[in-house]
Amino acid sequence: MKKSGLIISLLIMLMTQSSAQEKNLFEKQLFIVGEDTLPCRILTPLNFQSNKKYPLIIFLHGAGERGNDNEAQLTWGADMFLDSANRAKYPAIVVFPQCPKDDKWAEYKRTSQKDSTGYEYVEDAPMRKPLKLVSDFIDTLTSSSQVDKRRVYIFGLSMGGFATIELLWRRPEVFAAAIPICGAGNPARLTKYRKDMPIWLFHGDKDPVIPVSNSRLIYNSLHTSNTKVKYTEYPEVGHDSWRNAFMEPTLLPWLFAQRLPVKK
Repeated sequence: MKKSGLIISLLIMLMTQSSAQEKNLFEKQLFIVGEDTLPCRILTPLNFQSNKKYPLIIFLHGAGERGNDNEAQLTWGADMFLDSANRAKYPAIVVFPQCPKDDKWAEYKRTSQKDSTGYEYVEDAPMRKPLKLVSDFIDTLTSSSQVDKRRVYIFGLSMGGFATIELLWRRPEVFAAAIPICGAGNPARLTKYRKDMPIWLFHGDKDPVIPVSNSRLIYNSLHTSNTKVKYTEYPEVGHDSWRNAFMEPTLLPWLFAQRLPVKK
C-alpha cells in the first residue's frame, strides 16, 4: 500500500474509533415491564445537575436499525446530539429506544392502490407492544424530578416517523413538539391532534419507500387549523431525507423553543 493510502486508511480508522467512543456517551439501559424489555440508549446533559429539570427528547429509529443489540438505533441522529456545540447550547436528556427485529413501532400495512398514499390502517388497533413500552417509558421518565414536562420532544424517521405521527394523536397532551421525517400516518386520526401542536414534517420528493404524498396529506390536513405546522420537502431527494433535515440550521433552535402551553 502506498504511503498516502496508508495515511487515509489510518485516518478513517481513527475517525471510526472516535465516533464509536463518542456514541458510548449514550449509556445502555433496559426498560423492563414484566416479561417485556425495551433496549435504550440515553445521553445525559453535560454537567448534569440532579436539582435541575431538562428537556426530554425521544428519537424513534427506522426499520433498518431494529434488533436487540442496543447499538444500531444510534446509526442516524445520534451524532447531532453528540455534537459538542449542541450539547453545550441545548442540554437535554436524549433517549434512543430500539424496536425488536421482527416487529415495528406502529400498526399499518401496505396497499396496492396506486392512487393512494400506499398504506392502510386498522381502526381502533391497540398500540403495538414496542410503542407501548416507549409510551410507558416516557411516563416513567417524566415522573422524575429531572425532566421538564413542558419540554418533551419526539423525533422519528421512516418507521419511526409512523410512530411519531401515531403518538401525537394517542398522547397529544405529552409532547411540546414533534419532528416526523419521511413518515406516514392514519389521516382519520389527524383530528385528534392538539390544535396548537408544533410539528415540522420533512420528506424527499423522490422517496421510493414511503411516498411523499403522505407528508403532503398530513401537512395539508393540519396547517389550515394549526399555524404551528411546518413542512420541508427536498427536491430530488430519496428516502434518506433525514440527512438533509439534520443539517437544517434552525432545526434545534426551533425545537427547543417549543413548550407545552400552561394549563389554565
